[in-house]
Amino acid sequence: MKYTIIGAGIGGLTTALAFEKKGIDYELFERAPQLNAVGAGIWLAPNALQVLEALEVLEEVQLEGNEIDRITIGKPNLEPISDSKQDVIKSIFGYTTVSIHRAKLQQVLYNQIPKEKISLNKSFASFEELEGGEIKVNFEDNDSIETDFLIGADGINSKVRQQLFPRSKKRYSGQTCWRGIAEIELEEKYRHRGYELWGNQIRFGISQVAKGKVYWFAVILAEESSKENSLSVKEDLTKLFSDFHPLITRLIKATPIDKIIKGDISDLEPLKKWYQNNICLIGDAGHATTPNMGQGGAQAIEDAYYLSNIISAKTTKNVFEVFQKRRNKKVNAIVKQSWQTGKMAHWKYGKKARNFILQNIPMKIIEKKMIALYRLEKF
Repeated sequence: MKYTIIGAGIGGLTTALAFEKKGIDYELFERAPQLNAVGAGIWLAPNALQVLEALEVLEEVQLEGNEIDRITIGKPNLEPISDSKQDVIKSIFGYTTVSIHRAKLQQVLYNQIPKEKISLNKSFASFEELEGGEIKVNFEDNDSIETDFLIGADGINSKVRQQLFPRSKKRYSGQTCWRGIAEIELEEKYRHRGYELWGNQIRFGISQVAKGKVYWFAVILAEESSKENSLSVKEDLTKLFSDFHPLITRLIKATPIDKIIKGDISDLEPLKKWYQNNICLIGDAGHATTPNMGQGGAQAIEDAYYLSNIISAKTTKNVFEVFQKRRNKKVNAIVKQSWQTGKMAHWKYGKKARNFILQNIPMKIIEKKMIALYRLEKF
């Protein structure tokens, strides 16, 4: 039985590697002609790291990235609102969150997969469900293949999903985001901290992803698909965040202008089903979330873990149905909480009350929630 995966993002690559380790027959198709060093940073929480450890790539990911041992929601001047040292998390799981360049993570995964099982420059066009249950997959170059199972791992704008569930909808958060990698040496006190600074309906995030490289993101309220002057983006962002700590201006100025990426923040309206017959959606294709909990990539990685283990268990039920039942509750809770957190960060009114509440949540409650989020079911 062959599984065909569409999309070589983090979800698709991790699924391919998980299938490789489990001896599950698969092939992977990616529309890009090569995996380019594009994108910015990503946080890999301990739930994702456990999967990567099982896939025997954790050590390389840790070497390529940077460990975050303290996570801070703060005021524009870096003063903490909510501050979580990760000692307890490390004592339970053996590691804390790793901040890494997204392209580095993709390359680590890609390097572990036999190249004869990956086809680049192969853009998915459509699928046809055949009488015997097989699926014909058509590509933009007029080529086609037949397969037993189709997995859509092609992101929030998934073509597989658009054909499978044409009524599915993206949901714009009302926020747009700039991301960049600054080429700068942070002071030691900042190197292993992850910051998100909440200002007056704007916010700024910081984490080192490698020596001399710092990932940052800047979020404001904006109309969907709003235009910008790409030539003045650094000056515009510097003005927007002029009331923030001087480090923020330094980060923006230290980022090559062609490395600053703008994108609207959206998720998917939750789907009742991620699958139909022998076709299933994973990662952002099936349950895209806003990035406010740092769990988008982690949940795609979790999908790979659960799906590969369920297939290996050789259940007599529809594996995709079993998969969604295992994943649905946790994923939907993350999508909901992440959406609410993003809205709360940009409140116009009630900021003092919000900050007071966040400052006074007992650390044991925060740690309990983190531990529950990071735990994986055993197989």
